[in-house]
Amino acid sequence: MSINNIKVGVVGGAGYTGGELLRLLVNHPNVAIDFVYSSTRAGKAVSDTHPDLVGILDTPFSSELNQEIDVLFLCMGHGNSATFLHENSINDNTKIIDLSNDFRLNADKDFMGRSFVYGLTEANTEQIKAAQAIANPGCFATAIQLALLPLAAAKRITQDVHINAITGSTGAGAVPSATGHFSWRNNNISYYKPFVHQHLGEIGETLRHHQGEDTTLHFLPIRGNFTRGIFATAYTPFEGKLEDAYAIYQDFYKNTPFTTVTKSPLALKQVVNTNRCLVHLHIHNGQLLVTSIIDNLLKGASGQAIENMNLMFGLAQTTGLQLKSTSF
Repeated sequence: MSINNIKVGVVGGAGYTGGELLRLLVNHPNVAIDFVYSSTRAGKAVSDTHPDLVGILDTPFSSELNQEIDVLFLCMGHGNSATFLHENSINDNTKIIDLSNDFRLNADKDFMGRSFVYGLTEANTEQIKAAQAIANPGCFATAIQLALLPLAAAKRITQDVHINAITGSTGAGAVPSATGHFSWRNNNISYYKPFVHQHLGEIGETLRHHQGEDTTLHFLPIRGNFTRGIFATAYTPFEGKLEDAYAIYQDFYKNTPFTTVTKSPLALKQVVNTNRCLVHLHIHNGQLLVTSIIDNLLKGASGQAIENMNLMFGLAQTTGLQLKSTSF
């Protein structure tokens, strides 16, 4: 294998995250897509499912797995990756990057002879470089962890954290649902899974690793009436001035290519269609308010998966991810 010709296989390329992954892979200078596997669309052109790839990726979905690939991306629904790996033999030399929640928790990371490293690139860079298997973080989990990691690493989370985060409709996946239907979603917002969202487990484990103790998180996820992006706010008591908080955050993220701390208020369009995370701080009456924004399909899913691949194969972390937002 040459890092100039990484052979890639994708399983589950029909959904939103799979589609975003393919758009990134076709433009990645070091990648050759070997196959895009689908049990239901085999023989149909990939561009039939993703019309924006017409003339770019017209090859058919495959019903077979090629064992001679360098990396396999799993872009299936939660719970399906473990089943797929049970039912299909994967070459021991093939690296795996899973975008579901099947292997994110410490209790689930060891599976069929592989040990999955949690792929939050801002926290686990060195472990990712040496990994054979990656559990890609969830979208809410990414936004919230990037908002709170510097505080946890500085041991400055001393009380409960209250979190509110709103996400676009693509966060619900491509399969139609009542709350994803345009007529329901348009001009409408609602909360769901209050205080029990499935991403809380992975967030809690990361914060515990850095803080040294458990952190109580009160998380209210919101369905937004837009298609993509996450706007997350978290607040907790903080002893110190705003300048002290900025010093902690700027030092923590000083060498991270995709997370930027800014003193300017944030707007979601700044990060949509990019792999960036922007973080802003505000203090009021002893409460530190942290705002973080990401694109849920890129930094919250497929873009971060490409970051992980780049690190695993010794490439610059930013390779293939020079993406531009649009502010109007």
